[in-house]
Amino acid sequence: MLRVLAVDDEVPALEELAYLLRQDARIEQVTTAADGVTALQDMVQMIGAGERLDGVFLDIRMPGLDGLDLARLVGGFPSPPRLVFVTAHEECAVQAFELEAVDYLLKPVRAERLAEAVRRLEAATSPAAEPGQDDVIPVELGGRTRFVPQQAVWFAEAKGDYVRLHTVDGSYLVRMSLAALERRWSEAGFIRIHRSTLVSAKHVSELRFEGGRVSLTVGTETLQVSRRHSRQVREQLVRQHRGVIS
Repeated sequence: MLRVLAVDDEVPALEELAYLLRQDARIEQVTTAADGVTALQDMVQMIGAGERLDGVFLDIRMPGLDGLDLARLVGGFPSPPRLVFVTAHEECAVQAFELEAVDYLLKPVRAERLAEAVRRLEAATSPAAEPGQDDVIPVELGGRTRFVPQQAVWFAEAKGDYVRLHTVDGSYLVRMSLAALERRWSEAGFIRIHRSTLVSAKHVSELRFEGGRVSLTVGTETLQVSRRHSRQVREQLVRQHRGVIS
Protein backbone atom coordinates (compact mmCIF):
# COMPACT_ATOMS: atom_id res chain seq x y z
CA MET A 1 0.00 0.00 0.00
CA LEU A 2 1.08 3.55 -0.71
CA ARG A 3 2.19 6.29 1.66
CA VAL A 4 1.79 9.73 0.10
CA LEU A 5 2.13 13.43 0.79
CA ALA A 6 -0.37 15.98 -0.58
CA VAL A 7 0.84 19.57 -1.04
CA ASP A 8 -1.35 22.60 -1.86
CA ASP A 9 -1.48 26.17 -0.51
CA GLU A 10 -5.25 26.34 -1.00
CA VAL A 11 -6.75 24.71 2.09
CA PRO A 12 -10.10 23.61 0.57
CA ALA A 13 -8.31 22.03 -2.41
CA LEU A 14 -5.82 20.30 -0.08
CA GLU A 15 -8.58 18.93 2.15
CA GLU A 16 -10.55 17.66 -0.86
CA LEU A 17 -7.47 15.98 -2.36
CA ALA A 18 -6.55 14.35 0.95
CA TYR A 19 -10.14 13.15 1.42
CA LEU A 20 -10.27 11.55 -2.03
CA LEU A 21 -6.89 9.89 -1.54
CA ARG A 22 -7.99 8.41 1.80
CA GLN A 23 -10.99 6.81 0.11
CA ASP A 24 -8.69 4.77 -2.13
CA ALA A 25 -7.99 1.30 -0.74
CA ARG A 26 -4.48 1.39 -2.24
CA ILE A 27 -3.48 4.34 -0.03
CA GLU A 28 -2.17 3.45 3.41
CA GLN A 29 -1.34 6.94 4.69
CA VAL A 30 -1.89 10.53 3.57
CA THR A 31 -0.02 13.44 5.15
CA THR A 32 -0.50 17.04 4.05
CA ALA A 33 1.50 20.26 3.74
CA ALA A 34 0.17 23.74 2.89
CA ASP A 35 3.30 25.08 1.18
CA GLY A 36 6.47 23.94 -0.55
CA VAL A 37 8.87 24.75 2.28
CA THR A 38 6.83 22.78 4.84
CA ALA A 39 6.55 19.89 2.39
CA LEU A 40 10.32 19.82 1.89
CA GLN A 41 10.92 19.89 5.65
CA ASP A 42 8.41 17.09 6.17
CA MET A 43 10.04 14.94 3.49
CA VAL A 44 13.52 15.46 4.93
CA GLN A 45 12.22 14.54 8.37
CA MET A 46 10.41 11.44 7.11
CA ILE A 47 13.42 10.20 5.18
CA GLY A 48 15.71 10.93 8.13
CA ALA A 49 13.44 8.86 10.35
CA GLY A 50 13.49 5.98 7.90
CA GLU A 51 9.82 6.36 6.95
CA ARG A 52 8.71 5.32 3.48
CA LEU A 53 7.24 7.92 1.16
CA ASP A 54 6.01 6.55 -2.17
CA GLY A 55 4.55 9.61 -3.83
CA VAL A 56 3.87 13.33 -3.64
CA PHE A 57 0.66 14.88 -5.02
CA LEU A 58 1.90 18.37 -5.72
CA ASP A 59 0.35 21.71 -6.67
CA ILE A 60 2.45 23.95 -8.95
CA ARG A 61 1.54 27.58 -8.29
CA MET A 62 2.42 28.16 -4.63
CA PRO A 63 4.00 31.18 -2.91
CA GLY A 64 7.65 30.86 -1.96
CA LEU A 65 8.83 27.46 -3.12
CA ASP A 66 6.57 26.44 -6.01
CA GLY A 67 5.81 22.90 -7.09
CA LEU A 68 8.31 22.71 -9.95
CA ASP A 69 11.17 24.00 -7.79
CA LEU A 70 10.22 21.58 -5.04
CA ALA A 71 10.16 18.74 -7.56
CA ARG A 72 13.70 19.61 -8.69
CA LEU A 73 14.91 19.50 -5.09
CA VAL A 74 13.14 16.19 -4.48
CA GLY A 75 14.85 14.76 -7.55
CA GLY A 76 18.17 15.13 -5.74
CA PHE A 77 17.13 12.77 -2.92
CA PRO A 78 18.88 9.37 -2.87
CA SER A 79 15.55 7.55 -3.39
CA PRO A 80 13.07 10.24 -4.38
CA PRO A 81 9.31 9.66 -4.12
CA ARG A 82 7.41 9.68 -7.40
CA LEU A 83 5.55 12.86 -8.36
CA VAL A 84 1.97 13.51 -9.40
CA PHE A 85 1.20 17.13 -10.23
CA VAL A 86 -2.26 18.47 -9.38
CA THR A 87 -2.80 21.93 -10.81
CA ALA A 88 -5.14 24.33 -12.59
CA HIS A 89 -2.43 25.26 -15.11
CA GLU A 90 -2.25 23.26 -18.34
CA GLU A 91 0.83 25.08 -19.63
CA CYS A 92 3.20 23.44 -17.13
CA ALA A 93 2.67 19.88 -18.40
CA VAL A 94 5.89 19.76 -20.44
CA GLN A 95 8.04 20.89 -17.51
CA ALA A 96 6.30 18.44 -15.22
CA PHE A 97 7.01 15.43 -17.42
CA GLU A 98 10.61 16.57 -17.95
CA LEU A 99 10.85 16.11 -14.18
CA GLU A 100 9.63 12.52 -14.73
CA ALA A 101 6.20 13.02 -13.19
CA VAL A 102 4.01 9.91 -13.05
CA ASP A 103 0.90 11.90 -13.91
CA TYR A 104 -0.50 15.41 -14.39
CA LEU A 105 -4.00 16.16 -13.11
CA LEU A 106 -6.02 19.29 -13.77
CA LYS A 107 -8.25 20.86 -11.13
CA PRO A 108 -11.00 20.34 -10.24
CA VAL A 109 -9.87 16.78 -9.64
CA ARG A 110 -12.35 14.07 -10.55
CA ALA A 111 -12.37 10.93 -8.39
CA GLU A 112 -12.01 8.57 -11.36
CA ARG A 113 -9.08 10.56 -12.75
CA LEU A 114 -7.37 10.55 -9.37
CA ALA A 115 -7.87 6.79 -9.17
CA GLU A 116 -6.01 6.45 -12.48
CA ALA A 117 -3.15 8.57 -11.10
CA VAL A 118 -2.97 6.30 -8.05
CA ARG A 119 -2.86 3.28 -10.36
CA ARG A 120 0.07 4.82 -12.26
CA LEU A 121 1.82 5.66 -9.00
CA GLU A 122 1.35 2.10 -7.76
CA ALA A 123 2.73 0.72 -11.05
CA ALA A 124 5.72 3.08 -10.92
CA THR A 125 6.62 2.10 -7.35
CA SER A 126 6.07 -1.64 -7.75
CA PRO A 127 9.29 -3.70 -8.05
CA ALA A 128 7.54 -5.84 -10.64
CA ALA A 129 6.56 -2.90 -12.77
CA GLU A 130 7.98 -2.75 -16.29
CA PRO A 131 10.19 0.36 -16.54
CA GLY A 132 8.54 3.17 -18.43
CA GLN A 133 5.34 1.18 -19.12
CA ASP A 134 3.11 4.17 -18.39
CA ASP A 135 5.49 6.93 -19.37
CA VAL A 136 4.24 9.61 -21.72
CA ILE A 137 5.74 12.72 -23.27
CA PRO A 138 3.54 15.84 -23.53
CA VAL A 139 3.69 17.63 -26.89
CA GLU A 140 2.39 21.15 -27.46
CA LEU A 141 0.38 21.42 -30.69
CA GLY A 142 -1.02 24.90 -31.34
CA GLY A 143 -2.68 25.43 -27.98
CA ARG A 144 -3.36 21.73 -27.42
CA THR A 145 -1.30 19.21 -25.44
CA ARG A 146 -1.02 15.70 -26.87
CA PHE A 147 0.39 12.94 -24.69
CA VAL A 148 2.59 10.57 -26.69
CA PRO A 149 3.05 7.19 -24.96
CA GLN A 150 6.54 5.75 -24.82
CA GLN A 151 5.32 2.47 -26.27
CA ALA A 152 4.18 4.24 -29.47
CA VAL A 153 7.59 5.74 -30.23
CA TRP A 154 9.70 4.04 -32.92
CA PHE A 155 12.74 6.22 -32.56
CA ALA A 156 13.85 9.69 -31.46
CA GLU A 157 16.20 12.13 -33.20
CA ALA A 158 18.16 14.99 -31.64
CA LYS A 159 17.30 18.37 -33.18
CA GLY A 160 19.40 20.97 -31.35
CA ASP A 161 17.69 21.68 -28.04
CA TYR A 162 14.76 19.50 -29.13
CA VAL A 163 13.98 15.85 -29.79
CA ARG A 164 11.71 14.64 -32.60
CA LEU A 165 9.67 11.57 -31.65
CA HIS A 166 8.69 9.33 -34.59
CA THR A 167 5.56 7.18 -34.25
CA VAL A 168 3.15 5.37 -36.55
CA ASP A 169 0.88 8.44 -36.39
CA GLY A 170 3.57 10.97 -37.30
CA SER A 171 6.40 12.86 -35.64
CA TYR A 172 6.39 15.30 -32.74
CA LEU A 173 8.94 17.88 -31.60
CA VAL A 174 9.52 18.26 -27.86
CA ARG A 175 11.92 20.46 -25.94
CA MET A 176 14.31 18.11 -24.15
CA SER A 177 17.72 16.59 -24.76
CA LEU A 178 18.28 13.16 -26.30
CA ALA A 179 20.56 12.32 -23.36
CA ALA A 180 17.73 13.02 -20.90
CA LEU A 181 15.34 10.86 -22.91
CA GLU A 182 17.92 8.05 -23.05
CA ARG A 183 18.27 8.08 -19.26
CA ARG A 184 14.50 8.07 -18.91
CA TRP A 185 13.79 5.23 -21.34
CA SER A 186 16.93 3.08 -21.41
CA GLU A 187 15.41 0.43 -19.13
CA ALA A 188 12.36 0.27 -21.40
CA GLY A 189 14.51 -1.01 -24.28
CA PHE A 190 15.57 2.20 -26.02
CA ILE A 191 19.12 2.04 -27.36
CA ARG A 192 21.48 4.61 -28.86
CA ILE A 193 22.41 3.74 -32.46
CA HIS A 194 23.98 7.10 -33.29
CA ARG A 195 24.95 10.18 -31.33
CA SER A 196 21.73 11.78 -32.57
CA THR A 197 19.38 8.75 -32.67
CA LEU A 198 17.66 6.63 -30.03
CA VAL A 199 15.65 3.57 -31.12
CA SER A 200 13.02 1.37 -29.49
CA ALA A 201 14.48 -2.14 -29.72
CA LYS A 202 11.06 -3.79 -29.67
CA HIS A 203 10.10 -1.96 -32.87
CA VAL A 204 13.21 -3.12 -34.74
CA SER A 205 12.14 -5.66 -37.38
CA GLU A 206 15.42 -6.14 -39.29
CA LEU A 207 19.16 -5.74 -38.86
CA ARG A 208 21.33 -5.49 -41.99
CA PHE A 209 25.08 -5.80 -42.65
CA GLU A 210 26.24 -4.28 -45.94
CA GLY A 211 29.81 -3.35 -46.86
CA GLY A 212 30.90 -3.18 -43.27
CA ARG A 213 28.00 -0.88 -42.35
CA VAL A 214 25.09 -1.75 -40.12
CA SER A 215 21.54 -0.51 -40.56
CA LEU A 216 18.21 -1.46 -39.04
CA THR A 217 14.55 -1.19 -39.91
CA VAL A 218 12.24 0.30 -37.31
CA GLY A 219 8.63 0.84 -38.26
CA THR A 220 8.74 1.95 -41.90
CA GLU A 221 12.17 3.61 -41.63
CA THR A 222 15.70 2.33 -42.32
CA LEU A 223 18.31 3.91 -40.04
CA GLN A 224 22.10 3.77 -40.15
CA VAL A 225 23.97 2.59 -37.08
CA SER A 226 27.23 4.43 -36.43
CA ARG A 227 30.43 2.39 -36.33
CA ARG A 228 30.92 3.41 -32.72
CA HIS A 229 27.57 1.90 -31.69
CA SER A 230 27.44 -1.11 -34.05
CA ARG A 231 28.72 -3.77 -31.69
CA GLN A 232 26.63 -2.62 -28.75
CA VAL A 233 23.49 -2.44 -30.89
CA ARG A 234 23.98 -5.96 -32.29
CA GLU A 235 24.60 -7.45 -28.86
CA GLN A 236 21.67 -5.69 -27.25
CA LEU A 237 19.22 -6.66 -29.99
CA VAL A 238 20.37 -10.28 -29.88
CA ARG A 239 19.99 -10.36 -26.07
CA GLN A 240 16.52 -8.83 -26.22
CA HIS A 241 15.15 -11.11 -28.93
CA ARG A 242 16.76 -14.17 -27.37
CA GLY A 243 14.90 -13.30 -24.17
CA VAL A 244 11.63 -13.01 -26.06
CA ILE A 245 12.12 -16.37 -27.77
CA SER A 246 12.99 -18.13 -24.54
